Amino acid sequence: MIDLRSDTVTRPDEGMRRAMAAAPVGDDVYGDDPSVNLLEREIAERAGKEAALFLPTGTQANLVALLTHCQRGEEYIAGQKAHNYLFEAGGAAVLGSIQPQPIDAAPDGTLPLDIVAAVIKADDVHFARTRLLSLENTHNGKVLPLEYLRQAWEFTRARKLALHIDGARIFNAAVALNVPLSALSQYCDTLTVCFSKGLGAPVGSALCGSAEYIQRARRWRKMVGGGMRQAGILAEGVRYALAHNVDRLREDHDNAAWMAQQLADLGVTILPPGAQTNMLFVSLPDEQAARLGPWMRERGVLLSAGPVTRLVTHINITRADLTRVVELWREFQESCAPSSSGAAQRALYG
Repeated sequence: MIDLRSDTVTRPDEGMRRAMAAAPVGDDVYGDDPSVNLLEREIAERAGKEAALFLPTGTQANLVALLTHCQRGEEYIAGQKAHNYLFEAGGAAVLGSIQPQPIDAAPDGTLPLDIVAAVIKADDVHFARTRLLSLENTHNGKVLPLEYLRQAWEFTRARKLALHIDGARIFNAAVALNVPLSALSQYCDTLTVCFSKGLGAPVGSALCGSAEYIQRARRWRKMVGGGMRQAGILAEGVRYALAHNVDRLREDHDNAAWMAQQLADLGVTILPPGAQTNMLFVSLPDEQAARLGPWMRERGVLLSAGPVTRLVTHINITRADLTRVVELWREFQESCAPSSSGAAQRALYG
């Protein structure tokens, strides 16, 4: 199957599997796993932070980040469609009694700082205390501009807020901007990085920040069940991904841009800004949206089809795969067009 639903469907290659099989391991809850310890040092160094914490999932990494930043009855500001507000089952509210304050993102994925300023709560017993601004980079495939990140950093310093970045795909942003990870992460207190998307590792995320912050986060990780034992098997897969699969993200971006042009040439509506990274969003008429998913599945292509359809390129998708998808899309459009005989009959009989 050609799977364009998400980059979460990526699978480890043989080199990664060999690295995982040969991983030195120990009990990570005791701090004894050499592979985990090495990974945490490496990703902290890449991010320009003092320390990092390895967690099993991005959702748990974001949850632990929020629990460490905010106390019960405090709040974080995030986008209406941010992953740690909309797609993580309300964990911060349910498990941490942390109040989200969602706002609409701008078309480029940024949270307008004038609107952020307007929703920061006054120091009043009626309100939750605003503690944190949470950004997402990339957001729906959109790269947050460096200048915006700098402005957000200065904004939060002036207002005594912490700044967290959900960086599930932050390596995509770094590759798109042709800068190291630290050029982006210098403008935040903490960030999460997911390894099981475009980087191709089967499991794992990291939370990066100051040494003191990560020490507190380690307790929260244990509390929510994220303390793993011989996790070095997973960590070595991640280390392999960091060594081999970061720069190749550019191939995914190029493939997404190529597909955007090919589909546009077929008359498909490409939603702006097109393919900045490995994600492309297209708009479909309702009748096509209802048919497209099952039609493509029958022909070996998996899509999350709808009136707005997201197409995601990744390490297991080749240009040849996308050529096949474009050919099938052309056939699909032809199947949706009224037949010439039907048109002739309607003209003859009214």
